[in-house]
Amino acid sequence: MAKLTTKFKSLKKTTKVDFATYLGVIAVFIVVTVLQNGGMLNRKTLGLLVPICCYMSMAVSLNLTVGILGELSLGHAGFMSVGAFSGVIVSQSLLTAVPNAPVRLAIAMVVGAIFAAIVGLLVGTPVLRLQGDYLAIVTLAFGEIIADLINCLLVGYDASGLHILFNVSGTKTIDDLGLDATGYAIIKGAQGATGTKTIAGLTAGFILVMVTLIIVLNLTRSRAGRAIMAIRDNPIAAQSVGLNLTKYKLMAFVTSAALAGAAGALYGLNYSSLQSVKFNFNTSILVLVFVVLGGLGNIWGSLLSAAALTILPEALRQFADYRMLVYAIVLIFVMLATNNPQFKAFFAKLLPRRHSAEEKEV
Repeated sequence: MAKLTTKFKSLKKTTKVDFATYLGVIAVFIVVTVLQNGGMLNRKTLGLLVPICCYMSMAVSLNLTVGILGELSLGHAGFMSVGAFSGVIVSQSLLTAVPNAPVRLAIAMVVGAIFAAIVGLLVGTPVLRLQGDYLAIVTLAFGEIIADLINCLLVGYDASGLHILFNVSGTKTIDDLGLDATGYAIIKGAQGATGTKTIAGLTAGFILVMVTLIIVLNLTRSRAGRAIMAIRDNPIAAQSVGLNLTKYKLMAFVTSAALAGAAGALYGLNYSSLQSVKFNFNTSILVLVFVVLGGLGNIWGSLLSAAALTILPEALRQFADYRMLVYAIVLIFVMLATNNPQFKAFFAKLLPRRHSAEEKEV
C-alpha cells in the first residue's frame, strides 16, 4: 500500500487529474446503477440516463475541437445525426444475423463513428486550411444539408439486402424500394426512422463516456496533443517550427466527429422513432453551451455542465410558464461566476492550500 501511495505521489499533476476524472465517472455510474436497481429513480430520470451519457460524450468531443484545437464548430449535431441514422440502419439490418443486442449495439456505434469520421474528413480537409470563421459557417451549413438529405432518404431491408433511394422529387414512397414480403422499412424520409428496436442502455452509455475520456485525454497529453494546443495558441509560431497545421487540425476534428457519431448511434438506438429535426442547429448550440459553460479545455466542466443542463430543463418542466426564464437566469449566473475575476478571487481565498500548492509546482 505504501508503495502504491508513493508511486501515486510521483505521478504528474495532469495524470492525477486524469485518474480522478476516470474514478469520478466510475463512482457516479456505480451510484446510479445502485439507485436504478433499488427502484429509487423515477421513470423520467431513467429516461434521461442514456441522453445524459450521449451529451457528455458530445460535450467532451466538441471540447477537443473548440477548447483544445481552438476552432469553432457549429455542426456537431450533424456528425451526431450521421452516426445516429447509420447506426439505426446497421442495427435494424442485423436483427436476424446478430440477435445479441449488446454486440449489435457495439457494431452500430463503431459503424456510426466510422461514417461520422469519414464525413468529418471530407468536411474538414478543405475548410481547416482556411482562417477565421469559415469553419463555423461551413459546419453550420453542413448540419442543415445533412438534415435535408436524411429527409429525402428511403431505406429498407429484405432478404436481398439494403434498398436505398433518395426521394429528391418527393414523389417516391416505400413501395418504390421494391421490398419483398419479408422486407421492412428502416428510414421513411421526413418521418425518419420508425419502429426501431431500442437496445441502448446505461452501461453502454457509461462505456461510451469512458472511451471518449480515454481518447480525448490521452490525445491531449500526447505529443500530437501538445502540437494541437501549440497551433491553438500561435499557429504562425507552430508552423515556423515545422508543425503541419492541417494534419493536426484534421486529427482533432476527425476524432471529435467520430466520437460524436458513436454518441449519435447510441442516442438513435435509445428511441423507437427518430427524426432529423432532433439534430438541428439548436442541438449544436446546446452542445456548444455545454462546452463554454464548463470551460474551454476543461473536461470535468464539460461532463458536469452536460449533465446539469440536460436535467435542469426536465426538472423545471412542471413550471411551464417560467421554465425557460429560470433556465436562462441560471445560465447567466453560472457564466458570471466562472468568468468574473472577483468571483475567482473569492474562491481562491477559500482554497488557500490548493493555491499555494500550485505556486510551488510553478
